Amino acid sequence: MNEVKRPKKPLIFYYTLVMVALVLVNFLLVPWIAEQQIIEVDYGTFITMTENKEISQVKVEDNQILFEGKDGKIYKTGLMNDPDLVNRLHDSGAQFGGEIVEETSPLLSFLLTWILPIVLFIALGQFMSKKLMDRAGGPNSMMFNGGNSNARVYVQSSDGIKFDDVEGVDEAEESLQEIVDYLHNPDKYREIGASMPKGVLLVGPPGTGKTMLAKAVAGEANVPFFSISGSEFVEMFVGMGASKVRDLFKQANEKAPCIVFIDEIDTIGKKRDGQLGGNDEREQTLNQLLTEMDGFEGNNGVIILAATNRPESLDPALTRPGRFDRTILVNYPDMAGRVAILQVHAKGKPLADDVDLENIAKRVPFSTGAELENIMNEAAILAARGRLKAINQQTLVEAISRVQMGPEKRSHKVTQRDKRMVAIHEAGHAIVGHVLPNCDEVHLITIVPRGQAGGYTLSLPTEEDDLQTYSQLMDFVAMGLGGHAAEQLYLGEFTTGATSDLKKATEVCRRMVTQFGMSEKLGPV
Repeated sequence: MNEVKRPKKPLIFYYTLVMVALVLVNFLLVPWIAEQQIIEVDYGTFITMTENKEISQVKVEDNQILFEGKDGKIYKTGLMNDPDLVNRLHDSGAQFGGEIVEETSPLLSFLLTWILPIVLFIALGQFMSKKLMDRAGGPNSMMFNGGNSNARVYVQSSDGIKFDDVEGVDEAEESLQEIVDYLHNPDKYREIGASMPKGVLLVGPPGTGKTMLAKAVAGEANVPFFSISGSEFVEMFVGMGASKVRDLFKQANEKAPCIVFIDEIDTIGKKRDGQLGGNDEREQTLNQLLTEMDGFEGNNGVIILAATNRPESLDPALTRPGRFDRTILVNYPDMAGRVAILQVHAKGKPLADDVDLENIAKRVPFSTGAELENIMNEAAILAARGRLKAINQQTLVEAISRVQMGPEKRSHKVTQRDKRMVAIHEAGHAIVGHVLPNCDEVHLITIVPRGQAGGYTLSLPTEEDDLQTYSQLMDFVAMGLGGHAAEQLYLGEFTTGATSDLKKATEVCRRMVTQFGMSEKLGPV
């Protein structure tokens, strides 16, 4: 179970505790200690000392008599009904009234006056230093350690991720296996004159498996593996990020050969604009990273592995050969890759006999590995909720709809008027998609509301083409506007249900003109 973290108390709370402790010591402890210095005697001893003229000062209180002997000690006794007491005290030469000083020992006075407050303030300082360190990010905080690196070192374990656990990115996996093989057998490459690549950049959309590939390298390589995020280099004070880079590469050089993985490197590797008032801290961090990767002092045996989904924002000095010698594209998996990924995530999950993973993979074109993992997990949750012993095909289809569109709005009551409008709109999409030759095949039509959609038409490609023609794009736009046209034909007016369709069609048309050069009037632009 996860431990519930208590909210941090403000520092003024601890200062108040110390002040209360000092007040209690001053008003309770000190008087109590002084009280222990007073000698209590019986009334007869008091009369005897009076007759022997051994009392120098006396103070009669409501319930006791406090007196000081000529020996300098303080005494007290109970108050008795004695009419001649005052005369006897006068005859003995004792002085009445005044303040009787309750002297404490010099050692005790020194301890209470000097030592105790110093000890309390030193303890308070140590406690406050620990609290500030915790709030500033722990012992590795730049405020206390001068910008030490927060890199985590992965230790090889039997249950770690291997290359066998990564599917759908065969080319990227093959390139990384070469690096692992180089670390295992460097002599085989040196004999033929091949040198170790200094850096490998993993590029691809979010969720395609870049970080998982890095974890697989950590699981396969028998060398230290340092992992750190690009955002961990970004600090408040100028120079701290560069200090962290130096510390990271110092640790890596001490344990070479090794691999350093920097996730989301675009955080610190953005292009430098050179304008006044730029981010000096980020630029100094980038400059230090460039120097460490390919400076006068080479980092022999240290391979940099980095990942980003925004390669266009990286500085050219960072992506040139000699720093990142190899750029690996981790793209969307194809049909076979999606089937393999589904099989990996189906491990440990009971599947019914009617499950067809190829059909499921066909229903989710251009899906990432993270989305496929989410679909399998949603299917397992639905099966557990329905008390099924295994995940069946219908559960997987429902999981796809939940992930892509959201859950069904069962509590939302749809009027007959809205049902008719949605049915006409979706029928327009389906008819246009069925008639036009370049549209994908229609697989599913529903008017059940999900998420923000009142209904939707699912069309799937028979083949996944990397390039699209002008005719294909125009048919896609026509199918997207089919629902809008059906509303005008059968309802005589438009509804707000075509908002998403118009947005997608407009975006495709804009890209056809501004990026693809398909405009008849403007020509290639």
